[in-house]
Amino acid sequence: MPLKTEQSEVSAQANARPGGRYAGTKIGIDVGGTFTDFVVARDGEPPHIYKTLSTPADPSIAVVDGLAQIAASLQPPQSLADFARSIDTIVHGTTVTTNATLTSTGARCALLTTEGVRDALEMRRGIREEQYNNRYTNVKPLVPRSRRAGIGGRIDRDGRELSPLDLTAVEQALAAWRADGVEAVAVCFMNSFANPAHEQAAAEMVRRALPDAYLSVSTEVLPSIRFYERVSTTALNAYVGPKLEHYLEQLVERLADAGFAGLLLIMQSNGGVISPQAAREKAALTLLSGPAGGPGAGLFYVRAHGQDRCITTDMGGTSFEASVAVGAPMVKNDGKIARHRIALPMLDIHTIGAGGGSIGWLDQGGLLRMGPQSAGADPGPACYGRGGKLPTTTDANVVLGYLDPEFFAGGQMRLDVAAARRAIEEHIARPMGLTIEQAAAGMYRVACNNMAQGVREVTIKRGFDPREFPLIPGGGAGPIHGCLICSELEIPLQIVPREASVLCAFGMLMCELRHDYVRTFVARLEGVDWSRLELLVETMSAEGSRALADERIPSARRRVELRLDCRYIKQYHEVSVPVPLEAIVRHDTAAVARAFHAEHLRLYGYALEAEGAPVEIINVRLQAIGATDRPAYRSETSGSADPSAARKGSRSVYIAERDAFDEVPVYDGHRMRCGHRIAGPALIEQQTTAIVISAGYDCLVDALGSFVLYAKGREDLVATRSRAEEMAT
Repeated sequence: MPLKTEQSEVSAQANARPGGRYAGTKIGIDVGGTFTDFVVARDGEPPHIYKTLSTPADPSIAVVDGLAQIAASLQPPQSLADFARSIDTIVHGTTVTTNATLTSTGARCALLTTEGVRDALEMRRGIREEQYNNRYTNVKPLVPRSRRAGIGGRIDRDGRELSPLDLTAVEQALAAWRADGVEAVAVCFMNSFANPAHEQAAAEMVRRALPDAYLSVSTEVLPSIRFYERVSTTALNAYVGPKLEHYLEQLVERLADAGFAGLLLIMQSNGGVISPQAAREKAALTLLSGPAGGPGAGLFYVRAHGQDRCITTDMGGTSFEASVAVGAPMVKNDGKIARHRIALPMLDIHTIGAGGGSIGWLDQGGLLRMGPQSAGADPGPACYGRGGKLPTTTDANVVLGYLDPEFFAGGQMRLDVAAARRAIEEHIARPMGLTIEQAAAGMYRVACNNMAQGVREVTIKRGFDPREFPLIPGGGAGPIHGCLICSELEIPLQIVPREASVLCAFGMLMCELRHDYVRTFVARLEGVDWSRLELLVETMSAEGSRALADERIPSARRRVELRLDCRYIKQYHEVSVPVPLEAIVRHDTAAVARAFHAEHLRLYGYALEAEGAPVEIINVRLQAIGATDRPAYRSETSGSADPSAARKGSRSVYIAERDAFDEVPVYDGHRMRCGHRIAGPALIEQQTTAIVISAGYDCLVDALGSFVLYAKGREDLVATRSRAEEMAT
């Protein structure tokens, strides 16, 4: 498929530089299951947007091919080598580790653990995930029992050695695994967070006996209390490590061959970026690498309207992600990926199988379902004309008139409407006794309902009212479904960035280098050994500073943020509380207690401060942050409200509120300017996305060029031009 490109008239003229150089370039790359997104940014200019089909067998091929097509699209065209040499920084998000986990195609793993607890991966916490489903089975462990070795030797909770490590048992296990072709080894012993000596000794033996195996050691990945979370995270890191390592080697080699000599950064699950070497060592940090750029980008756009909170969604070809940001992206310290526990910091992102390629089907009861199966990039939806025969969300959008078959990808890819209609008729309309249009409308509504439920997971189930948050729909298909999602959830404000189709890639350009550290420190708050706590924080801070120094971040651009995991005595779960470093230096017990009580009240609706309930510290968490250069964004001054100069014509489309088709005006999104207003229903088309303005919403273009959709009669939700311009600069 040809590369999709999108540029404003102003930026298209600015590609050329003296000597043919595309100077000062920073590129965000988000590799998805269907499309690979590119955002090319330089200070003071709008981003340049590019899309190309992914190459799932080797995602690095699409990355380099995309760069080559970008170079060829410049004015004047450039060779890949010249363009690659002019790139300062590439920030890359990848789904390699996510897909390996979801599809159970990770490495052949083995586990060294303490004798007597080798079945912890299967026993887990002993809690049924679905209490009333007797047929529900546990998730298959990442490491089978035959490759889990219980090793003699024990360290107690205070770090004292009760019995020495059985070195002979370690040697025997490694010999068997060498013959078995093991590709990765996880090492996780009981209470190693208190004393890593046994793990270090075993790890050294693994390096000697299996030098080519990927090694994952719990005290290097997650040196904190709670054995099951630690062993699960360590095993998961080993399971995805070889695949990520292989992919990064291919990527680095291909980029070097292309002439790239700049800085390559890898997006991680906590919303920050790290070096490729750090990603290789802790592969599990990238399990949400792809969508992690979205929440930060969402905050950038809503701040132009005086807000510091938003719901960000990303609808691609295969999946739909939803997340909430309040001041900053929401982070959690534990979660699940494909039902496997991971206890590393990650953005609170909920993912479901609902994308443009999600396949429509009828269940045993004859009810219409959408996804989670996806047509992906190959063969893709039926309308792509690449051999797909099953009806997808994209096929429904074509039949409903939301996508212009002659303008898809800016006209570079013609959609086969007849193929879309045949697929829907055969698999949905005829079995349900509906017309093709009725079946397509049903598919659209079910898909939107699925996505609205995904938004509920990160709002209502987290104690947030979605009506109080602007929605930022991302992904190529996101803005087509945004209004119906908002109507379902009664959300009155939606902000669709011009970069919506590549929202996560754009967010990657705004991320900082981040390294997370955690150490267990169990102590009652009123009896804390402050000197020991202060020394621990200093040690962790120095470790973070060294990591940032290795990544060439000057000391003036480094900072640390501290959190303490606290709980009331006898509680099972902790609350992670931000604490100023000054409070540790001042030994300020009251400040820590106040922060904990306030956060507990916010999360659970009550606090036991008045009762004098004692508070206990469990873990110390420190994040070392290195500031990176962010591209500046050019803002526009407001002009005429009349968008008639941008109107392309009209088209018959499905109006969800009326459950009928009607003629609506169609506008060229690239020709719309700050101040333009559109009354819904209407369509706005860009090369990489289409925006459906339903009958219940109107639209205003703001100073960032975003399309602000607000419920009719609620123009008060839109910021003034001066505020938008201030935030833009």
